[in-house]
Amino acid sequence: MYPEELVKPMRDELIKAGFEALYTSEDVEKTIAKKGTTLVVVNSVCGCAAGTARPGAIASLGADKTPDNLATVFAGVEKESTQKAREFMVPFPPSSPAMALFKDGNLVHMLERHHIEGRSAQMIAENLAQAYNEYC
Repeated sequence: MYPEELVKPMRDELIKAGFEALYTSEDVEKTIAKKGTTLVVVNSVCGCAAGTARPGAIASLGADKTPDNLATVFAGVEKESTQKAREFMVPFPPSSPAMALFKDGNLVHMLERHHIEGRSAQMIAENLAQAYNEYC
């Protein structure tokens, strides 16, 4: 587990953009069960999270259509909520960072780490915007 003082700025980056931090499995269940669309970002301390994942997720919110709900869990920090979120992301293996779009509780779009690494924040934002156009 990472110390809170290390991860707080990384978590706050998404919170300031409108994401709700989920800390318990109940938080995750309630959020994903909401009607409409929900984007869940599995945050991480790695360089690709800082360089492209978080900036890409935030930039995607400038799209014409956006999810009704925004949420985040922090891998390596919030074990309970991250594990629960990943249960909803099956059949995809655990990955961090990662981004999952749900519609009415069903997984409809997934970006795994290998879709994030080596991609620019703009490419990630465009990928998410395409998913928003289809599902939001």
